[in-house]
Amino acid sequence: MNREATQKIIENAWENRSLLQESETVAAIEAVIEEIDKGRLRVAEPMTNGDWQVNEWVKKAVVMYFPIRKMETFEAGPMEFHDKMALKKNYAQLGVRVVPHAVARYGAYLAPGVIMMPSYVNIGAYVDSGTMVDTWATVGSCAQIGKDVHLSGGVGIGGVLEPLQAAPVIIEDGCFIGSRCIVVEGVRVRKQAVLGANVVLTKSTKIIDVTQKEPKIYIGEVPERSVVIPGTYPKSFAAGEYGVPCALIIGQRKESTDLKTSLNDALREHDVAV
Repeated sequence: MNREATQKIIENAWENRSLLQESETVAAIEAVIEEIDKGRLRVAEPMTNGDWQVNEWVKKAVVMYFPIRKMETFEAGPMEFHDKMALKKNYAQLGVRVVPHAVARYGAYLAPGVIMMPSYVNIGAYVDSGTMVDTWATVGSCAQIGKDVHLSGGVGIGGVLEPLQAAPVIIEDGCFIGSRCIVVEGVRVRKQAVLGANVVLTKSTKIIDVTQKEPKIYIGEVPERSVVIPGTYPKSFAAGEYGVPCALIIGQRKESTDLKTSLNDALREHDVAV
């Protein structure tokens, strides 16, 4: 695929949706989705300076893939589906373990070594090697999940298609996301961070480091190796003062501890539920 030429076709079709009727446009969109499915193209990709580059034109292709698809009925054993999107196939060849009733859509990348318990991964998402998507966890459209991540039971990783400028959720390598956590609206969880159970992070959630004498507030990003739990802070309203949800950084994972062991150690040390 010639990326420069394909990007131009995608950008033109985004501005003029009548071009979705043309075979050249359809072929370009389908080529992009195939590249995403195989992990050769990403909605967002890490840069050498530790930042992330969002490829908006790729996300445009994902959005425009929906209108060029037609509804169809297909079966998986006794189950029937009626949808526009095909499901991923050939998991043995991909080196991915998929437990019934896990579902991943075509156009989502699952790297070798990924384990999907009964869970869901949507189109445009990228899930890197060694990651477990645990029972009833969901990985939304275009979300980026790093290597050796554990998404615990019931975790909700938000998707993003529109507005186009919105960044995808990014969970970097080695993170542990505790049960029933919700991470949405482009929040970035940096490498090896640990979120205790029921942490909710949106783009406006205050993430407060309470490990020093003075609090330090982060918005939209959890620093590397942070151990985070749910919390509240007082806020005054016309009807009185109430506790508003936030997230509290209460410590750091120890670099001296083995990666897998450090998850349990960090949680036990700070009495964090998972």
